[in-house]
Amino acid sequence: MISTLLVANRGEIACRIFRSCRDMGIRTVAVHSDADADALHTRVADAAVRLPGAAPAETYLRGDLIVEAALAAGADAVHPGYGFLAENAGFARAVLDAGLTWIGPPPEAIEAMASKTRAKELMGIAALAEADIVETDLPVLVKAAAGGGGRGMRIVRRLDELGAALEGARAEAASAFGDGEVFVEPYLEHGRHVEVQILADTHGTIWPLGTRDCSLQRRHQKVIEEAPAPGLSEALTNDLYALAVQAACAVAYVGAGTVEFLVADGRAHFLEMNTRLQVEHPVTEEVFGVDLVAEQIRVAEGHALEKDPPRARGHAIEARLYAEDPARDWAPQTGTLHRLAVPAGVRLDTGYTDGDTVGVHYDPMLAKAVAHAPTRAEAIRRLAGALERTVIHGPVTNRDLLVRSLRHEEFTGGRADTGFYDRHLTGLTEPAPDPYAPLAAALADAHGRSRFGGWRNVPSQPQVKRYEMAGEEHEVRYRHGRQGLAADGVRVVHAGEGLVVLEADGVERRFEVCAYGDEVYVDGTRLTALPRFPDPTAQLAPGSLLAPMPGTVVRVAEGLTEGATVQAGQGLVWLEAMKMQHQITAPVTGTLSALHARPGQQVEPGLLLAVVQPA
Repeated sequence: MISTLLVANRGEIACRIFRSCRDMGIRTVAVHSDADADALHTRVADAAVRLPGAAPAETYLRGDLIVEAALAAGADAVHPGYGFLAENAGFARAVLDAGLTWIGPPPEAIEAMASKTRAKELMGIAALAEADIVETDLPVLVKAAAGGGGRGMRIVRRLDELGAALEGARAEAASAFGDGEVFVEPYLEHGRHVEVQILADTHGTIWPLGTRDCSLQRRHQKVIEEAPAPGLSEALTNDLYALAVQAACAVAYVGAGTVEFLVADGRAHFLEMNTRLQVEHPVTEEVFGVDLVAEQIRVAEGHALEKDPPRARGHAIEARLYAEDPARDWAPQTGTLHRLAVPAGVRLDTGYTDGDTVGVHYDPMLAKAVAHAPTRAEAIRRLAGALERTVIHGPVTNRDLLVRSLRHEEFTGGRADTGFYDRHLTGLTEPAPDPYAPLAAALADAHGRSRFGGWRNVPSQPQVKRYEMAGEEHEVRYRHGRQGLAADGVRVVHAGEGLVVLEADGVERRFEVCAYGDEVYVDGTRLTALPRFPDPTAQLAPGSLLAPMPGTVVRVAEGLTEGATVQAGQGLVWLEAMKMQHQITAPVTGTLSALHARPGQQVEPGLLLAVVQPA
């Protein structure tokens, strides 16, 4: 029996595994990089071990250090979580060779399926040879052979883009997984991403635990997932189950795993097998009433599964809450997460708590919110409503995008495919800030500054406050009168530091206001208080390219020098942040009048990278 378990991972998944361990009476050990010394997963574990030496982005890829940590902490088992070394057969062998229990499939099964190219061969599917690709093969998808999460993937629609796509995918895959191998496969424009959860024991029993639809993706990384996948025929569902079981049998699989498919025109196309727990596993847990982490541990201890899997009940939907700005090419965001609170009735899996810092070294996912209900429509409504009421004070997030996506007719109708955001992103990210938010912020601030009364016997000019909201500047005016604070067009029912109540057209509305320095949050709207007198020197030359996020310059366009002519949309600089590469392009056609970015340079948001003088 396992008594102490080390999780070779961080953040949300480490916290999730620790939760099941506590329920089972198993002691827990966390590992952490220097950047994660105060992270939530290190605080909730029974013990924590620092992994020395490596850079933060590489720390959790050091299997030798993790095995040493497990032995030093007295652990007798290791759970890899997902990502990092979760599908690394060498790491699994090292754990077993150290006399520890491995919570996962046999190394041989990982090895057979960890490379997507070898997995396809095992299933009788051939990848495209790079040298043989012609126009009629397009579009194609360049894909990392190892790992997942959308890293190391590029869509190629023109042959002259293939070389750059291969180079970028290899670099991104090597950084994220320590393996730069990539392959090319046909890209189906309007397929649905459907997968089957499996659970297998050492006694020959394999459970296919339903389907999941994960079609809503950005940068090939899932955003919203649900179980069961809607609209599949019984025959297709049975085919998916059979193929998933076939894949598991082919490698003598043990433990939890996922077999992924692209479904198009009523047919299933095998993509890959993930020999680990998936990020979206909670929707299966909610529908089948199982704890997949607990089942993984029991299987590793040698327990047998029941002959038949549990019955499915209802529908579950999960939304991944990311610190990113979808309207700015999904740029990851960093900073202090002052507050994160989701209404009761929705499951929240997270690796953050109030006051934590969202850093630059790791994936920007803050949390996963999961709703379960008797029907799909009820689950959608419950999750959308809960996200809409979720309090998030901190970095910009994709919360509004998630709410709008859940309520989009294409999604509610069960017709969404992997091209959903390609078609609808612009409309889904149009700003819709609350027009009363700046006034509410100003009135709350005014109350805090005038607790001993600001009324004057002599009429005076109104007070003026300026805020930036959704990229635009807003100026609001209010007055201190005999009855307290007042503003044109509305009646101020109440104005306090944390609560403002306004009446307009006979309707009262309540606004919760929180301020952290110049950052002000009015319900779900984020504002920045602006100085009364703007700095006249804070002007940038037209065509200035600023770093949109903290990160590292990994590449500057080959041969690019000051004075060169560049075309609008041409890639100039590539930044790496949170294990993803982000391309900075020329905003206009013109002359590169300044180039400050250098490979290897660490940059902060707003740093000037280059200047393109318009033609």
